[in-house]
Amino acid sequence: MKRIITATVINRPGVLNRITGLFTKRDFNIESISVGHTESEGNSRMTFVVNVKDDNSAEQVIKQLNKQIDVLKVQDITDQAIVARELALIKVASVPTHRNELYSLIEPFRATIIDVSRDSVIIQVTGESNKIEAMIDLLQPYGLKEVVRTGTVAFPRGNQKLSANPKVTTII
Repeated sequence: MKRIITATVINRPGVLNRITGLFTKRDFNIESISVGHTESEGNSRMTFVVNVKDDNSAEQVIKQLNKQIDVLKVQDITDQAIVARELALIKVASVPTHRNELYSLIEPFRATIIDVSRDSVIIQVTGESNKIEAMIDLLQPYGLKEVVRTGTVAFPRGNQKLSANPKVTTII
C-alpha cells in the first residue's frame, strides 16, 4: 500500500543518505522523494511516497525515522485531506503540422508548452500523480522522447484535528 510520509529535518550533510538508508535496510521501496527548504531557516522538509505491506510497517518506518537525530517531526499524511502536487516535463515528438492538435490535447490538463524545436515540444504539467499519468498516456501515441518528474510534494489542508489514532510524532 502506498503511504505519503513527510519529515522535517535539520538541514545537514548526510541527512538524506541516512534516512534513505533506513528505508533500504527495512526493504521499503521509495517511489518518490522530494526535499526542499522550509519556512524555518536551517530546516528542510522531505516528502516520501513509499510502498509498505501494511499499517504496522508504516508505523515502524515512522518510529525509525523519529530515532534519527536530525529528524524534528514526522507525519504520515496519507489518510488526511491533503494537497499533493507533482511537476513533469514531457518532451514529445512533434512536427509543425501536429502542434495545434497537441495544444488542444494538453489544454484541459492546464499544461503549457515551454519549449518548441523543429521536431519536438516540451510540455510542463503540474498536478496530482494520476493527472500526470493520464497526460503521459494520452501523449504516448505522439512519441514520447523524454519524461522527467519531480516526485510528490504534499501538505495537509488547513487545520485538521488528528484522528483517534494519531500518526504524528514530534521531537523537540
